[in-house]
Amino acid sequence: MTKRAAIYLRVSTDGQTTENQRLELVRVAAQAGWDVVEIYKDAGVSGAKGRDKRPAFDRLAKDAARRQFDVVMAWSVDRLGRSLQDLVAFLGELHGYRVDLYLHQQGIDTTSPAGKAMFQMLGVFAEFERAMIQERVKAGLARARSQGKTLGRPRVADARMNAAVLAARAEGLSVRKIAARVGASIGTVQGILKAA
Repeated sequence: MTKRAAIYLRVSTDGQTTENQRLELVRVAAQAGWDVVEIYKDAGVSGAKGRDKRPAFDRLAKDAARRQFDVVMAWSVDRLGRSLQDLVAFLGELHGYRVDLYLHQQGIDTTSPAGKAMFQMLGVFAEFERAMIQERVKAGLARARSQGKTLGRPRVADARMNAAVLAARAEGLSVRKIAARVGASIGTVQGILKAA
């Protein structure tokens, strides 16, 4: 079965062109026997920007989740992003969707056995990173507790606020309007009303 390929192109400034990337990746796809089904292009957008600031990349990620293609092709790893954390997360998503990755400059092709091993190693590193973050959070919470610090949101509801919330409710105001009037969150107002 012919693999469906999606090509992602990105340049950082409007003065640059994606044409060289496109031509080479289309040539590689033809050589591999892959059918290019979509080309996603973010022109004049920094790789340091988040997914919300790169519309073509965001569409690529959503289409990967919908299994619109079997392999994502990019000129280089830095075309996908500059943040290691975001990059590892994106590669993890691709792996989870069973979408392969081809990076021309790095010679990475996860359709091959060596490339699949690289994907598995990335998964190990991502799991290790999650475990390290969890351990740091747990250690920080334990240290704060040992120092007698109160954890969680501070309690904002006091007797005056309770009275103001209940009075506003008696006037028939909605939870949202009560929250705006007393300067509290909707959750706080709901908590006061539930306790009353």
